[in-house]
Amino acid sequence: MSVPFPRAEFDARMARLKEAMAADRMDAMLLFAPESLYWLTGYDSAGYTFFQCLTVTSSGRMTLLTRAPDLRQARHTSILDEILVWADRADADPVKTLKEQLFEMDLLGARIGVETDTIGLSAKAGRTLDDQLRSFGTLLEASDVVPRLRAVKSPAEIAYLREAAALADDAWRAGVATIEPGARESAVRAAIAASILSAGGELPAPGVTVGSGHDALLVRGRVGDRTLEANDQVMLNFAGSKARYHATLTDVVVLGEPRPRHNDMFDAVEAAFCAIVAAMRPGNTFGAVYDAHAQVMRDRGMGRNRLNACGASMGAVFAPTWSSPPMFYHGNPAVIVPDMVLFAHAVLLDSEHDTAMAVGRTFLTHDGEAEPLSSLPVKFVRK
Repeated sequence: MSVPFPRAEFDARMARLKEAMAADRMDAMLLFAPESLYWLTGYDSAGYTFFQCLTVTSSGRMTLLTRAPDLRQARHTSILDEILVWADRADADPVKTLKEQLFEMDLLGARIGVETDTIGLSAKAGRTLDDQLRSFGTLLEASDVVPRLRAVKSPAEIAYLREAAALADDAWRAGVATIEPGARESAVRAAIAASILSAGGELPAPGVTVGSGHDALLVRGRVGDRTLEANDQVMLNFAGSKARYHATLTDVVVLGEPRPRHNDMFDAVEAAFCAIVAAMRPGNTFGAVYDAHAQVMRDRGMGRNRLNACGASMGAVFAPTWSSPPMFYHGNPAVIVPDMVLFAHAVLLDSEHDTAMAVGRTFLTHDGEAEPLSSLPVKFVRK
């Protein structure tokens, strides 16, 4: 088996989930998010692109319904004992199979929580699920239950996240060393990826973003390649990953002489980032952290160039994202507590002047000041 944690870790997680289910008077939950399945059982697969569901009862019984290609995946990577397979065929109806499974589990008329806000449940499958189970029991929206539990990390998870942050730091150094006029973006991406993989990590779930020149304003990246030029700007946005736990870094590297706009934007980014870190303390809300960042941007005259979020929770994730709720945005009432791992970023994108500037680092919250997991300083990166 290739399970990333000892059984005691999973037992502790199940105990927390059962408490949450009891508080919401749930008899069972239908989990579709791949992150939820991984967190609760270790099940590690890209099979969430097809219909699969983990049923968890209030007593702690777990049954996975999946496809044949993922049967051995579940056996090898998870603590699951009950694994059912639905067959691919022209008239396949995995939701009907799930309903029959729920009947066998004596859940007729039960209160059942359902994860709907996830890439692991398509809109079509969600409609079918609602149609077939509406009269079977009481369906409850439960998309926030496991993410809320996942947001607070165990010591074992924090150890993986520290490894991921160290992988990211080394990859950053490898990537920046490659940035020079005449180098291709693909060479920078390759250096970052090779550093992570050669040190025993995994590629980050969304890939490695390296955008230069005009495309430095694309924080998501894009297909294609470009040769770096003198006095270029290069956006680096990637994560180190260990056992699917991600720690993210963001920087803009300027080759040669920065523009005056770069200097002005970095001053604002640095001040906003300091405001984020100062506010990232237990008792503060995620919304308050964002507001502290936004106020600095407004005071510096950069309000229209900022983003509407400035970070999110980090943990074990699957493509296409590396972030998890809660997120730093205006009005978010979620409260920061110790042992959260949070990615904080201050980003400015000025399309009028074709200029980008950004800083992002991953932190571990404590009772007081948050601890940066990255060893890299926050500075204007010139080369």
